[in-house]
Amino acid sequence: MIGVLFVIHGGSEDWTDRGAFDTAAQLFSYDHNSAVYQRFLWDPRIWPRFMDFGNGPKEGLKYRFEYERIGGPSPFYGITYAQMRSLEEALESRSQELGVRFVVDLASWMAADPKNHPWPRLVYGPGSEQGQPLTWCGPPETPWQDCDPERHNVDGPIPRLLEQGATEILAIDMTVGGARFSKTHDVIRTLRRRLAVEAGEGGEPVPLRWLNDPGDLMRDSYPKEPAGWTRSLGPPAADRSVPLAGRPNPVVSSPRLAMLHAEGIAERFNPEVSEADTGIVLLGHALRRYDEYFDPKINDTITLHQTIALELLRMYPELKERRIVGAWAGDMVLNEALTDTPAGGYERSRPMRGENLGYAALYEQPGVHPQGKWGYRYWEALDFLRADGVKHIVVAFPQIVTESVLNMVEVPNQIGKEVGYRSWLYYEQGDFTRYPQVGHPFADYWGIWVDTQCSAGDRKFECCLELGGCSDGRAYPPARQTPPDRRRNDLDPSLGYDVPAYGHIGYDPALGSPSDNRPVQQQYRGTWAMWRPPNDDPRLGELMARFIVEAVQAGH
Repeated sequence: MIGVLFVIHGGSEDWTDRGAFDTAAQLFSYDHNSAVYQRFLWDPRIWPRFMDFGNGPKEGLKYRFEYERIGGPSPFYGITYAQMRSLEEALESRSQELGVRFVVDLASWMAADPKNHPWPRLVYGPGSEQGQPLTWCGPPETPWQDCDPERHNVDGPIPRLLEQGATEILAIDMTVGGARFSKTHDVIRTLRRRLAVEAGEGGEPVPLRWLNDPGDLMRDSYPKEPAGWTRSLGPPAADRSVPLAGRPNPVVSSPRLAMLHAEGIAERFNPEVSEADTGIVLLGHALRRYDEYFDPKINDTITLHQTIALELLRMYPELKERRIVGAWAGDMVLNEALTDTPAGGYERSRPMRGENLGYAALYEQPGVHPQGKWGYRYWEALDFLRADGVKHIVVAFPQIVTESVLNMVEVPNQIGKEVGYRSWLYYEQGDFTRYPQVGHPFADYWGIWVDTQCSAGDRKFECCLELGGCSDGRAYPPARQTPPDRRRNDLDPSLGYDVPAYGHIGYDPALGSPSDNRPVQQQYRGTWAMWRPPNDDPRLGELMARFIVEAVQAGH
């Protein structure tokens, strides 16, 4: 019997208070060195205020908007279970030929259903000496509906697989579209720890192979000092340097996976624009700082992007190679006026679009960002394509294979603020299937979470979040409200961007006012759209099954 684990990122199905609390608790459960793990996670006095810390307020406002905009729960889990069924069916079709039986389960870095966390009782805890098991179900006066205080006091996927007789476990990972990533490493390491406990002292654990990292690069490259290092301790004192060469990720270089993305990109071509006049942006999120010491996510993502580009050029030869580019989100920047902050002097900034998901350091090259056509920030990529004369742009986010609010709402707003909401391919007719209330994904301004009250001296007023400035003379963008020697608050109005009709790129307020009716100055004059992820295409399940079958054949 071979156990198969389909590893995913996961998250809340809807943005409820319970879902937000659970996913935040699960996130912090992986880092035993963090202050949250050691002091707060299992402290009942903290639970009522748990989501008030860090970027909790920002995330809450963002996700509430996003889920409201799509009209309800995310389609993510429904699609994920369809992918899992396709995987099971593909494996079942090969079972007799291989002479093995397969049993498939789910492991999720963040789990809407705690049973899919790699080891739910690590979240239940307590993991700190003075802590209590995590049983929070909301304020006693207004408890969360249908909340089980023992929801994390359950078995995870390892006991389930072992109970069914699994003698080997193969993990296939789509946490970030197939690329290796520290989050999946969290999952794999936790699963292996659970297997060791099941084996008992001196016992031989059931082997677990991660098919995206068949050479166990991330395990072998993990920093060795200080003992028990995690990223919250800062850069490691001693690293294990393991060459990336010879330990590839076969998933991200798969032409079959690339083809699924290429077809999703082509589905969003503008039929009135030639392929030669079409540009494509392959966007990705990056690393958490210091993970580059063992995490090849950026290298894997570039391989994925390059493989998609090759497949696009094979399938649609009129496309121009130079107009298929890679891009990353914005990064935190160093504020040298800050002293002794948990973020080490880094904060969000307006030039980096108020973002913190763009630390794209290459494997074992701290701080070294990709260069050339695979190293743009997404606004740079869009500006390059605008200046190069493209008439239609498709934006893809291949680090996901499943529809969610990320590609349905968040990325469209990031793109819309740069090149405009009226440039969106579906602006005229709207899309009321995906956005049932208003027919589009766009907020008035992005981020939707920023404070809208500004002050200058003793004067308080509504911040201006309109490109070109407000008619009564209030300036845009709003001035920084956080003192310069303090870390800029995530909700600082200076991090808010208007989502204008034709975008920020190519517009200079010194040259006149923007228009809601036509592009002015050098604003983008074409159209744009988001690609369609592979979603429930059964070929994705067949692709994952192919890697599993090859691993079984190689192991026998």
